[in-house]
Amino acid sequence: MDRFAELLNRLSTCAERNGKLKLLSSYFREAPDPDRGLALAVLTDNLPVSFPMRRVLADLIPRRADPVLYKLSRDYVGDTAETVALIWKPEPRVRWNDLSLNAILTHFQSAKPKDMADILETALDNLDANGRFALLKFLGGALRVGVSARLAKTALAQAYGVDVGIIEEVWHALTPPYAALFTWLEGAGPKPDAGEAPFYRPVMLAHAIEDNDWQNFAPHEIAAEWKWDGIRVQIASTGTEAKLFSRQGDDISATFPEIIQAFAKTRGVLDGELLVRRDGAIQPFNQLQQRLNRKTVTAKMRAQYPAHVRLYDILYDDKTDVRALTFDARRQRLENWFTREQPAYADLSSLVPVESFEALRALWSTTRHEGIEGLMLKRRASPYLAGRPKGHWFKWKRAPLTMDCVLIYAQRGAGRRASLHSDFTFGCWKGAELVPVGKAYFGFTDAELKQLDKFIRENTVERFGPVRVVKPELVLEVAFDAVNASNRHKSGVAMRFPRIHRIRWDKPAQEADKLETLIGLIDKN
Repeated sequence: MDRFAELLNRLSTCAERNGKLKLLSSYFREAPDPDRGLALAVLTDNLPVSFPMRRVLADLIPRRADPVLYKLSRDYVGDTAETVALIWKPEPRVRWNDLSLNAILTHFQSAKPKDMADILETALDNLDANGRFALLKFLGGALRVGVSARLAKTALAQAYGVDVGIIEEVWHALTPPYAALFTWLEGAGPKPDAGEAPFYRPVMLAHAIEDNDWQNFAPHEIAAEWKWDGIRVQIASTGTEAKLFSRQGDDISATFPEIIQAFAKTRGVLDGELLVRRDGAIQPFNQLQQRLNRKTVTAKMRAQYPAHVRLYDILYDDKTDVRALTFDARRQRLENWFTREQPAYADLSSLVPVESFEALRALWSTTRHEGIEGLMLKRRASPYLAGRPKGHWFKWKRAPLTMDCVLIYAQRGAGRRASLHSDFTFGCWKGAELVPVGKAYFGFTDAELKQLDKFIRENTVERFGPVRVVKPELVLEVAFDAVNASNRHKSGVAMRFPRIHRIRWDKPAQEADKLETLIGLIDKN
């Protein structure tokens, strides 16, 4: 536990990506089995068990801490594990810091639900503050140490001198604590094989196009497609089984059973965009959101928000890996595959003519009116490469919309932002009233964040725990991709991807935009 606690402590205070990679690589090389595998499982959100931490801690906190002090501290710190670790009053008997992660996990896995609180109390008593923090993070997840699943896999790849793409390819053939993975990486066993099971392959990503990119290619070298406002997915199928993955490799099959059923008898690995399509028309993203992250999907929900996959690439044609082929060759393979398989709830992404870049720009300028997010530009000679390789694929998103809104509420952030108000709710004028239209927590510099925090503290008129109501005086220029009608919000609208574009210290709040102006943009999405 000491080693893992030290890792989390150092990760939480290390801001540089390379520094985090170095810390993780050292841990994976030096920590014993199965602890390093369990740590990898936690870092990638794959620990095979879950614990009711919120409920158990609610019972325990009154025993060892002042509940009022806990609430005040939790509101300020912004993290439950850190708060409990610091205010806990221990009664130590045995040093749990010396136990392995595996030994600690075994204690909790073997516990009966009625005994969970007592075991956690014993564990917290016998750990120091760092150990308590690490234990609660280990059991509860949500580490918040700035490490994504991809970064953890990259660190593992660097630790053993292999390509992270290979780690990704074998990942879905593995289960925690990944003994077979570490055995192979250390040269003591074979490379793990997923066999016939459908599994995820790393996707190819695009760069946002910049002005100087145009000079590096000619129109005939580029294939263009519409960029649809859905979520990127990959479908892997073996002829008897299919799985649907997000672009990060999360299995989302259970949420879209109709897609799984449609592709179950096909063979291949396909790349595409998950959308809601009704009466032949692609629906706004907020309708797809009604289906995302659902544990169960009713027949009514399937009928109301019918899922659809628009395919635009193929990685495996049956069992043949075609990623090394050019885009043009893969496109022909994809068209042949679709003609042969004809899966329901799917179609092919159409290619947009590229006669000249001037003509392409004219098409791009129509995307907002047509409800399309932009254009994708892909080199015809490009192979399918994992990650975000330079010079191959480009995304040309439509220009964002902007509105001048008034700051209404501010909330403290979490982690490194726990002492600063960094989550901002803003509104537009509906007559003489400001109604909330969105919330954003990025788009500003660190220096601007300190200025905003200072303004909020000096202009607070009411408090609700970590949330402050501020004087309606500060105008924020908000950029967003689209606006949709929403019956979940008092204003009747919901912004898509709002972010702070500019702080308008110079503009009076009375001159901010009206709600009717925002509602008028709905038809322009």
